[in-house]
Amino acid sequence: MSGLPHSAHALVTGGGRGIGRAIAAALTGAGATVTVLGRNAAVLDEAVNAGAAQFAEVADVSDEAALKAAIAKAAARQPIDILIANAGRAESAPFAKSDDALFARMMDVNFMGVVHAVRAVLPEMRDRPHGRIVAVASTAGLKGYSYVSAYSAAKHAVIGLVRSLALELATSGVTVNAVCPGFTDTDLVAGSIDNIMKKTGRSREQAIAELAKHNPQGRLVSPGEVANAVLWLCGEGAGAITGQAIAVAGGEI
Repeated sequence: MSGLPHSAHALVTGGGRGIGRAIAAALTGAGATVTVLGRNAAVLDEAVNAGAAQFAEVADVSDEAALKAAIAKAAARQPIDILIANAGRAESAPFAKSDDALFARMMDVNFMGVVHAVRAVLPEMRDRPHGRIVAVASTAGLKGYSYVSAYSAAKHAVIGLVRSLALELATSGVTVNAVCPGFTDTDLVAGSIDNIMKKTGRSREQAIAELAKHNPQGRLVSPGEVANAVLWLCGEGAGAITGQAIAVAGGEI
């Protein structure tokens, strides 16, 4: 695997747990200085204390002013070379019960959270010789799933943004890509498992199997597998990879 630029500074939104924390740990292990950002200071501090990152900033990605201020603090320590726009939220409901507020929540975090983060880092990143932007989208951004129309729409929007922005930045040295995990063994999916159990009366094992059946390998993806794909995209050897939406899903896509 091609290495990261020397002393790169990476910012990971939603970096305190799940896929974000796994990505932060992988980047730290590859030699980057990593700042994790999220809403829960205690969770972020635990990630730092565990060695997954060096610094933490508290902000909600749906609050552009707060996010911009937090990213400015991180960039003042060291300019940001790598942005991992990972923060996300999932809610499920039939379309007939998905009101405007649900669509707004899904768009605010999953899509506008990416927009806000990119806006905050891009002006300075464009002036540097190496820049990497990776959005953590979802297989829901590449296909549909029942009962998550709002979430799926937001993730499709992320991929459209990635593809368009990659073309705008093609000659700048900044690459823009998305990774699209299938159902992954995280707190977010644990919530879906609990929801299946509550609504259907199935056991935990049956609920996990209901999600794992989407993966031809018959299992949940691990956060570390997603992190490995992100780490590759951030490496110096991936400079020709841009505008891509890479599924990490056991062959589902």
